Amino acid sequence: MWGAAAEPVDSYYQVRPECTDVPKTRFKIKPGKTLSVRKWQAAFVQEGSLDIGKTLRRIRRGGIHPSIRGEVWEFLLGCYDPSSTFDEREQIRQRRRKQYASWKEECKKMFPVIGSGSFITAPVITENGQPNLDPLVVQEINLGTNSNGSLFFKKLTSRGPLDKKVIQWLLSLHQIGLDVNRTDRSLEFYEKKENLSKLWDILSVYAWIDQDVGYCQGMSDLCSPMIVLLEDEADSFFCFERLMRRLRGNFRSTGRSVGVEAQLSHLSSITQIIDPKLHQHLDKLGGGDYLFAIRMLMVQFRREFSFCDSLYLWEMMWALEYDPDLFHIYEAHQCGTEKTDLSNGKPKSMSQCGKYERQNMRNGGKSAEGPLPISVFLVASVLKDKSSKLMTEARGLDDVVKILNDMSGNLDAKKTCSGAIKIHKKYLRKAKK
Repeated sequence: MWGAAAEPVDSYYQVRPECTDVPKTRFKIKPGKTLSVRKWQAAFVQEGSLDIGKTLRRIRRGGIHPSIRGEVWEFLLGCYDPSSTFDEREQIRQRRRKQYASWKEECKKMFPVIGSGSFITAPVITENGQPNLDPLVVQEINLGTNSNGSLFFKKLTSRGPLDKKVIQWLLSLHQIGLDVNRTDRSLEFYEKKENLSKLWDILSVYAWIDQDVGYCQGMSDLCSPMIVLLEDEADSFFCFERLMRRLRGNFRSTGRSVGVEAQLSHLSSITQIIDPKLHQHLDKLGGGDYLFAIRMLMVQFRREFSFCDSLYLWEMMWALEYDPDLFHIYEAHQCGTEKTDLSNGKPKSMSQCGKYERQNMRNGGKSAEGPLPISVFLVASVLKDKSSKLMTEARGLDDVVKILNDMSGNLDAKKTCSGAIKIHKKYLRKAKK
């Protein structure tokens, strides 16, 4: 109802009472602006196709109501085609759930703690594939499988030398467990061990099917919201997998460099164009490589915003970047691949694209590697906003890091997105000259 008071969202993502130092949430449910349950349901026609253009505009105005956030995200991330019917989506959903169950069973055969409701935090094997018979390891396997952990090791070694891929995967499982223990622990949701184990299971299965990238620190921060928002584990997995299609290049390591360095290089170029004095100052301090911004890009601002505000930021980013070909692009490639520039053969409708995507289409704003993600311009927007403080107070890289860390909980997601769009437009204009 127009004129009604904004509603706080604390009840949807409850924080443990003892966690008093978490950033305060700025996002509020605003009647007439936030995408409500009623507006969401009204956006579908009788057979089930979605008016995605109208939905994107509503999300940009006021985000998504927490009660429907998970199902809306499935469209924003390209899990479903907005022109599909209810029946077609249900068929896809059931097919994916069977596929996830099959992958999970494959992982469970290799390591029986998968799917047990438990998880591990100690390495189960050495780097050359030998069992780690440390009592703590055996105890964790005992708890996870309700059996004798030493029997698992006996069975593991009875098959002969382990395949290199299996060794690599088994070595990642304890690191996933350690990160799961640290992820969003201020939320009451993760007081339940079954939710922690669900996060561990999804990340473990993903590490197995995407063997080029495997598991890297930071992925648990990206996956956690999917577990919170979607009840079915397979649905959560595929939302995370779709998000990783966008971001997996950041995590890919060649030994000499990490994928995210390409985005840092673009960030440097953008800052040189939109704020040359700031770039010169950062370069003089030894920050011309912009490595101080790596965390923002790797975990998509999860540490700079409260849990709820980071979700609000993400959905606005995805709404601005939305490409109606996403579903067809992803369906054409297997899991564990990246987003590539491929359409379904039909011309795109501008009205179905996000504002950022429309700017790229009009201006041809693409690098050799494809369109730059909006997250690069979001970081540029944050730096531009803090330019005066960085110029006057930063006397070394430690000062730059401190100024950026002090932003946590003090950033406005909508303002940051608006700033990113303006910088993107300015960058495209100046880059053409």
